[in-house]
Amino acid sequence: MQLLKISQFLGHFHPVLVHLPIGILVLGGLFHLLSASNRYAFLYPAVRITYLLGAIGAIVSCISGYLLSQTSDYDAKLVGLHQWLGIGVAMVALLLYVLLTLRVNELLLRLLTVVVLISITITGHYGGSLTHGSDYLFTALTADVSSGVAIPPVANIQQAKAYPQLVEPLLKNRCYSCHGAEKQKGKLRLDSKDFMIKGGEGGPSLVEGKADESELIKRLLLPLDNDDHMPPKEKPQLSQEEIALLKWWVNQGADTHKTVMDLKPTPEMSAILPLFQSGAVKPKETKSSLLDKEVEAAATEALKKLKDAGVVVLPIHQTSNYLSVNFVTTDVTPALLDELKKLDKQLVYLELAYTSLNDEGMKTLSSLKNLLQLNLRGTAITDKGLAHLKDLKQLTLLNLVETKVSAQGIAQLKDFKNLKSIYLYKTGVDKQGLTSLKTVFPNSSLDTGGYRVPTLASDTTVVKVP
Repeated sequence: MQLLKISQFLGHFHPVLVHLPIGILVLGGLFHLLSASNRYAFLYPAVRITYLLGAIGAIVSCISGYLLSQTSDYDAKLVGLHQWLGIGVAMVALLLYVLLTLRVNELLLRLLTVVVLISITITGHYGGSLTHGSDYLFTALTADVSSGVAIPPVANIQQAKAYPQLVEPLLKNRCYSCHGAEKQKGKLRLDSKDFMIKGGEGGPSLVEGKADESELIKRLLLPLDNDDHMPPKEKPQLSQEEIALLKWWVNQGADTHKTVMDLKPTPEMSAILPLFQSGAVKPKETKSSLLDKEVEAAATEALKKLKDAGVVVLPIHQTSNYLSVNFVTTDVTPALLDELKKLDKQLVYLELAYTSLNDEGMKTLSSLKNLLQLNLRGTAITDKGLAHLKDLKQLTLLNLVETKVSAQGIAQLKDFKNLKSIYLYKTGVDKQGLTSLKTVFPNSSLDTGGYRVPTLASDTTVVKVP
């Protein structure tokens, strides 16, 4: 077992080692081809030793690559192609060194040089496919880079099939690069329900009907600095709406054929689903001069109390002391709200959706003057509670979906110059109130949800009895 761990450790050096022989052999090949011209003939003496160094480096890379392949994290067929091409490059490079020493036919040598350069390109492509997926070359051309949307807009959300049209695209765009057909970190694949149930080294990742017991969900909710958090912190993270979607799908039995309507959306999902219909769920990026300023670390005791209560507390990025706090797995209490007050300088993103927060609890939020994004969806707040937000002038996003606030209450925030997005779906804001709010917030996006997509004749199939 210890020997296996050592071999895996050495294998992980392959991505580091492999680039050195690539550079040396490409340089040697270019020197060799250029030296055919009298102008660059002075390069010829360096060609032989360059090939020798490149061949040695390639052999070492082949050994480390073989050790890495034994982890079973990669597609065997793709590994085989990459492996034998790599061995071929090393052997031809060594052969070139020997033939140059023997001073054989120069035309043959240059032909072998071209073979080495082409082989390096193909081998590198397969290596990239193993690491980033077979479509990594063209992803930038075909993906919606500007929006970063993981789930493409769905025309008719109620009739959409939950797994193939919502869940599968989400997993494909956020998980398959490490847990798909071509790469399986931890021996885990997520590209089918059967693979999710089978799981990987940590056991099953999906327990049908039990999201809280499913590793797929539990890993998403771990703190970002936890080694087991998924996706890795350097990768795009799932939004709260996307995590809620996965939890709902798993709790409904993780069916791969039923439509959204058949799965009977919960009140929470009824509010979220229209966002997937419009393609509005995307990684939220808030640019604020506030984040350019340094801030001291938050009080350790307050962080511990929140985390021990099940509150998800994460830094907004790896080197920042600014924090994101999410009550997705626990409810608010007066004690926890008091702990939030101790994070008044560091707290910039706060998620309180579907908690028991009321107007009384909103008094605590009045001290969080660095808040940039605040999600109050599905809480019991009213216009009276909104009055406590008057000092949160840094706010750029405010989610009031499924609350009892009115246009008059929201207008209390008219001095919020940074407020760019206000979500108003299923609130007390009527058409007349929305018109007035557009005047009060001319530079803000007022999202009322309830998106409707026109039905085309081709959308309906008429079945006639023979």
